[in-house]
Amino acid sequence: MMTYDEMMTFAEQWVANWNRRDVEAVLSHFAEDAEFVTPLAMRYAGRPLLHGKAEIGAYWNAALQRITVLEFTLDHASWDERLRELTVVTEANLNGDRQRACEIMRFGADGLQTRGEALYGAAL
Repeated sequence: MMTYDEMMTFAEQWVANWNRRDVEAVLSHFAEDAEFVTPLAMRYAGRPLLHGKAEIGAYWNAALQRITVLEFTLDHASWDERLRELTVVTEANLNGDRQRACEIMRFGADGLQTRGEALYGAAL
C-alpha cells in the first residue's frame, strides 16, 4: 500500500526528475499499457491521448527537444488512497511561459502509474 508520506516524497522526486529532464526516471513509474492525456501532446504528437509507455516516452523526448527551459516548482500534492490517485500542482516554466500546472496520476495495485493527465492553466 502506498502511504501518504511515500506519495508526498514521490511528488517531490517527480518534480526533481523533470527538472533534470530525466525522462527514463519519470517513465520508470509507468505501467507498459499506461495512458497519458494532455493538451500539450497536440503540439508534439498530433493528438492529446497517448497509449503505452513507449509512446509516452517518445512524446516526452520529442517535446524536450523543443523545450529548452523546463522548470517545475512544487506547489502542493494530494493523495487519495482509496482511488490510488496523486494530484501534483506545480508552477511550470516552459520556454519562459510560466503557468499553473496539475498532473493527476492514477496507480494500479502494483504501484505503477496506469493513467496520467497533465493540465496547464492560468498564466503566472
